[in-house]
Amino acid sequence: MGEQEQEVRRRVAELERGFGNPAEADNPVGTSAFVAADARGKPLAAAELLLERYGLNAEFVPRDLGGRLTGLDTLARVTRVVFRRDAALGLGHGITSFLAAVVVWAAGSPEQRRTVARLLLTGHHLVSAYPELAAGSSFLSNELTATATATATAGDGSGGFRLSGRKEALNNVERAAALVLFARTGTGRHSHSALLVERDALPAGGVTALPRHRTSGIRGCQVAGIGFDDSPVPADALIGEPGRGLELVLRIFSVTRGVGPSAALGCADTALRTAVACAVDRGVVGDAADDVAGPQRLSHARSTLTGAFVDLLLCDCLALVATRAVHLVPEDAGLYAAAVKYLLPQLLTDTSYELSTLLGADFHARNGAYAAFRKNVRDLPMIGLGAAGSAACRATVIPQLPRLARTAWSASAAAPVDGLFRLEADGLPPLDLGRLSPAAGGDPLAASLALAADAPDPESDRPAELARLLAGELALLRDGCAGLDRDGRSALGDPRGHALAERYALILVGAACLGVWRHQRSAGTGFLARPEWLEAALTRVLRRLGTTLPKATPDHEEPLLAEVLARYREHRSYDLYDTPLAGAPGAPGAEREAREEREDR
Repeated sequence: MGEQEQEVRRRVAELERGFGNPAEADNPVGTSAFVAADARGKPLAAAELLLERYGLNAEFVPRDLGGRLTGLDTLARVTRVVFRRDAALGLGHGITSFLAAVVVWAAGSPEQRRTVARLLLTGHHLVSAYPELAAGSSFLSNELTATATATATAGDGSGGFRLSGRKEALNNVERAAALVLFARTGTGRHSHSALLVERDALPAGGVTALPRHRTSGIRGCQVAGIGFDDSPVPADALIGEPGRGLELVLRIFSVTRGVGPSAALGCADTALRTAVACAVDRGVVGDAADDVAGPQRLSHARSTLTGAFVDLLLCDCLALVATRAVHLVPEDAGLYAAAVKYLLPQLLTDTSYELSTLLGADFHARNGAYAAFRKNVRDLPMIGLGAAGSAACRATVIPQLPRLARTAWSASAAAPVDGLFRLEADGLPPLDLGRLSPAAGGDPLAASLALAADAPDPESDRPAELARLLAGELALLRDGCAGLDRDGRSALGDPRGHALAERYALILVGAACLGVWRHQRSAGTGFLARPEWLEAALTRVLRRLGTTLPKATPDHEEPLLAEVLARYREHRSYDLYDTPLAGAPGAPGAEREAREEREDR
């Protein structure tokens, strides 16, 4: 384990200790406190104070500017601790500021970068006014305009802009110290520009606070609007080149679409943990389970819990690849980020509703041990909304499918990028956001599947067989994409394009799982090096694709259920990282450390 990985684990453990045992009734940042704050529709002040003391904003600032940001997978991993407690806290006191800051990291001037770093490191909030969904995810439906003043058009560097228009729903806009705005500054392809505006610099008479919106999920988020009435903005507010705002948005979606859903996997972790607690308490699973509960009920509970666990793992595999791809293959990362953004909310929402059948009437509990479940079920779908929502993400993928099918989905096109599947934080190259591209040059993840299917693996017959089936689906996808417009220009209007994009995302999930398993198996022992979870994950993916599976399908329910129950009892996360959580006696992970010590003896 390298120094970076040790440092990440230390930070995660520190944050876990700060939150403490979520089940303790008198914990001011425990589950009961979050549920009560959610009912009031307000942020939990004690939790925000905890994050300020921890310095969460430093996770969003690059290390060369005084922060802790070195890897996007690490950023998601740390903020996942927050999302396990409350999605509204994770968004309102975390990811929302990062969504604004990354625009400046990608295209801002040195002075703008220093300004944003200073604001974040001193505990301030940022907010970004990305293009809205008002016209079916059309970027050009943006409601802000920035008109260059007479002195600005003279070209002498003076003057600035007059900002007008309104944005109806921005998280944290009432308390943001700075705003990153995308406003219309012209016409045609280069119609929009990005602006960094400090709130204190805006004249009071030119800014109007619009009413707060109450949301069905993430109720603690303070979503409100803001209006501008010919408000002056200095020339140095411009981020990057004028008229390049839409291009900038499309590039940084490679970052934001992957990080947010990856962090929000913490919500699914808590939903699964709550469902396991309910099943254990009722004696449906665990040591107390017996036939008194009814064989059908026992079978349903076991398959539901293990299925949810596998779904969380396979979602994390794709999220891992998407976040690491920004470092390793930035030109291609937008594909995987788009797939993460529209597939993960869908899969995890379906999973949470399946888990809800285990709670019965307790699904509606407003307090008590299981109240967090319903809140997480409401919050999870919200991670798929916004300017980079599912429709916009599919629109990113569909036009590229014909070209990728011709050039990128074969073993001969594969350039092995093993670092995509590595869990440890060490060894990633620095972020180079200038290399991000709206259109992918290749597809190393899909190509890795073709490469793996061609390589015989005598030690793992079943995974190899499933890999070949998945590679067969990729070949069928290639044939299907041949029927789309060759250059992709009209593919968005072809109904087949949407179905093919869904299949493509599922194939990427399977390829990511296979890559993680192969890397873990070569790296050593442990749960992720075993074939059971991989076979279950690939089987679930292939069933979603409608693939005919071999008649002899091994049943891995027992070992998977044993892992689910062990992680529950030992307070470990249900994602790839198997993170020690607060709740066990002593420090986080004390039970697991004690068990590992006994095994070493």
